[in-house]
Amino acid sequence: MKDKKRVVVGLSGGVDSSIAAYLLQKEGYEVIGMFMKNWHDESVTISNECPWMEDSTDAMLVAEKLGIPFQAIDLSEEYRERIVDYMFAEYKAGRTPNPDVLCNREIKFDIFLKAAQKLKADYVATGHYCQKGELTVDGETVFQLLAGADNNKDQSYFLCQLSQEQLSKALFPIGHLQKSEVRKIAKEQDLITADKKDSQGLCFIGKVRLPDFLQQQLKPKKGDILVVPDDLPVYKRQQIPAGMAAEELDQEVLDEICLPLQYHAEQGKKIAEHNGAHYFTVGQRKGLNVGGTGKPLFVIQTDTKENIIYTGLGEEHPGLLRHGLFVPKEDVHWIREDLRLTEGQSKRYLARIRYRQPLSMATLIMKENGLYVLFDQAQKGIASGQFVAWYEGEESIGSGVIA
Repeated sequence: MKDKKRVVVGLSGGVDSSIAAYLLQKEGYEVIGMFMKNWHDESVTISNECPWMEDSTDAMLVAEKLGIPFQAIDLSEEYRERIVDYMFAEYKAGRTPNPDVLCNREIKFDIFLKAAQKLKADYVATGHYCQKGELTVDGETVFQLLAGADNNKDQSYFLCQLSQEQLSKALFPIGHLQKSEVRKIAKEQDLITADKKDSQGLCFIGKVRLPDFLQQQLKPKKGDILVVPDDLPVYKRQQIPAGMAAEELDQEVLDEICLPLQYHAEQGKKIAEHNGAHYFTVGQRKGLNVGGTGKPLFVIQTDTKENIIYTGLGEEHPGLLRHGLFVPKEDVHWIREDLRLTEGQSKRYLARIRYRQPLSMATLIMKENGLYVLFDQAQKGIASGQFVAWYEGEESIGSGVIA
């Protein structure tokens, strides 16, 4: 490499980012390791352990072993404003946020990227299991976000909100590898992170249980758990009429299929009590602590204003299964701007509403007010606030926040 390109790697103290740094160094990049400290609010006790200190030390030891410069950057202020406050607000409103998706858009590929650029970096790199492609469209370079080679670890969903500008500056050095290969390289290089377990819990906060975290701000509040019968007339209207293509549906039918149902207390029967509707999410089964129902009980809607949880019995309850969803116009995001649907256009794509969920065939229809997504097969647990991401084969094309 004639002029060494400089890249700042987000060293998290885990094995994936360690190998990302090692591979870039091997390829001839000038590598700088940077640890992001995103949470150290002593007024909020998250757990008795202090994972960020351990992670920071591991990241520093990896940088030392590789012989690369290392620094830590404190992003806790920005993290609180952009991620933590958003999470609390969403749960309080009865929605289901995805902090990991937002964390990539707002922290890793925005604030962290800007910090890297102050160090005159050409790129930032992370240990994500995804790949980057490049093609020319009408004489312009277009960047592609592609699935990771390890199907079990593919993290393209978490990056579904990135822009062309962000992708142009991003490198994903381990995207072509299997997790087992990453660990093997780490062992061969005798890195301290080789056998370190993958972090579970909130993006960058470490070993945290979400309900514990939410209770820091959202106080317990007793309310009713209602069970809703599976034969409400409204469920019939949520089906795609037999023999009709998604594109043929009129606005009223589209809205009935794609907009979330609003339940009323008289539609259900009280079965138990809960400690706060804001702690629960659509599709949730654990944590309701209701026995003797025969079939398992699932949350089908939370009403945080009235503090009611609506539930349905069994995995096939029609309240749990939906054929469509809606993304308001301002929440529709295209990674591939050149493939953006204009009003009145429709296209078939593969889509998913959560990480690791198998992709399902869907029809996307762009209307004046936003994007309607109609699935060939009913999807379980579609929740407001989640991200829907759509793909063409291995390529992530765009995403949006579900209404």
